[in-house]
Amino acid sequence: MSRIIALLIMVIPAALAAYGVKLMRDMTFGELTYPIPYLWLQFILGLILFLGGLSFVAGFVFYRDRKRNKVQTRFSKKN
Repeated sequence: MSRIIALLIMVIPAALAAYGVKLMRDMTFGELTYPIPYLWLQFILGLILFLGGLSFVAGFVFYRDRKRNKVQTRFSKKN
């Protein structure tokens, strides 16, 4: 059960990051999404979603690897 919850925790930010990429791609082709009034605002929102989702997933993986001592010595916890 805990693995399913962990998977859900990882899927939600990844889906938000994918939606952010979609928003940025749509701005590149000039397609405006309904609730957003400006293309530049759509790009900024997409960039924030992408970077937020990516940083959450990367932080989760880094924390897990750090707990299992699979990182370089400069990233390991100091006692």
